[in-house]
This record gives sequence, structure tokens and C-alpha cells, in this order.
Amino acid sequence: MTEQSSPPRVSFDPAEMETSAFYRVLNSVVVPRPIAWVCSRSAEGVHNLAPHSFYTVACVDPPVVQFTSVGRKDSLRNVEDSGEFTISLTPEALFEQVNATATDFPPDQSEAEHTGVTLEPSDRIATMRVAQSPVTLECVLHATLRLGDSTVVFGRVVHVSAWDSVVRDGRPRIEQLQPLARLGGNEWSTIGEVKEIRRIPYRSWSEDPAIGDRLRGG
Repeated sequence: MTEQSSPPRVSFDPAEMETSAFYRVLNSVVVPRPIAWVCSRSAEGVHNLAPHSFYTVACVDPPVVQFTSVGRKDSLRNVEDSGEFTISLTPEALFEQVNATATDFPPDQSEAEHTGVTLEPSDRIATMRVAQSPVTLECVLHATLRLGDSTVVFGRVVHVSAWDSVVRDGRPRIEQLQPLARLGGNEWSTIGEVKEIRRIPYRSWSEDPAIGDRLRGG
């Protein structure tokens, strides 16, 4: 199928747009984005808590996750100083608190204290985790990568802790986690309807022409 059959399109050219305007376009297109609720510890011992929505898994073996600091924020400075951080899942029940921890409080103040979020000791590292979050990743700094005005932080996961109530069949279950996600602008989302589908092995595809026919609308 090579014919252009889509509706009329609007073009967004980063070379012709202000950075902030194109940033808003990207944020509205790369959706939904999971949120890394990053807790980090300053040299003075203050625990910073901030949501970062440029976040994903970077590697499986070794287990590495990544988040991006747009500009040099407290999270980045603290992680570089201490060499560790935690990432707690952002549950729907703490929607307002998660949003409030994005406030640009001074570095010597704790977002957790301002917003009523309880921190507790982690299992393997000195940086604390969010007590009200059902899952936390404990990470040590693997590397950072500077890209323009941003820095990608890679953390090796040394421990994962999850509430017993959210684990079933050996893994945390989405219906119990109820995570928040970021969209464009000031928009957020919840998981909504959960759909489940198995991948199609090539052997099944080749042995059953009806699979392709159905997908092609035949």
C-alpha cells in the first residue's frame, strides 16, 4: 500500500519553530509517557522529589532505566553528587501530590515535606523512597549523556520493592498499580481500559493466511 490516503496534514519543522513551540508538539505526540518520580539526596542531606516524564527502560541485562533532565535540575545535580536515586511509581491516588512536586522549590527544601508525601528508607541504598508508592526501583548511577540542553541519566537497578498486595503470578499487576501518565500540555491520563493481546509468531502467520487477510480487511 503506497498510495497516500491520509487526511490533510499540518507540518511542524523544528528548524523553523521556536524551541519551546516544537517542545510542546513533541510532548503532545510522544504519549502517553510513564513518570519517573525521582527521589535524590543532596550533599547536605536534603531529599528532593520530582516527576520526570522522559523515562523508560534502557537495558535489560544489566537492568538499566533512564530519565532525562531538561536543564540542570536538582535531581541531576544530586544524582551526580551521590551516585544513586530511587524511582517510585506515580499512583493515581497521589495525582495532586505528584503534580505539586514539580514545583521549583529551592534546593534546600524538600518537595515531599511541602506536599505531604511520606518518604521511608530504601532497602539497598541511602536515598529514600516514597512510602505511598506501590513500587520503587533503587538505582545507582551508571552514566549520564549530555544532549543539547538536556542530560539523560542512566541508573542501574539494584533492587525493586513492591507492595505484596500488587504482586500476582510473580510480577506487579497493572490493575493494582493504577499509574499516572503524562500527555501534552497540562494533560495527564490514567490507564483506562486495559487490553491484552498475544504476539503472532511467524510460523502461525505463515500457516494461517486468514490472519493476514483479517488484518488487511480482506
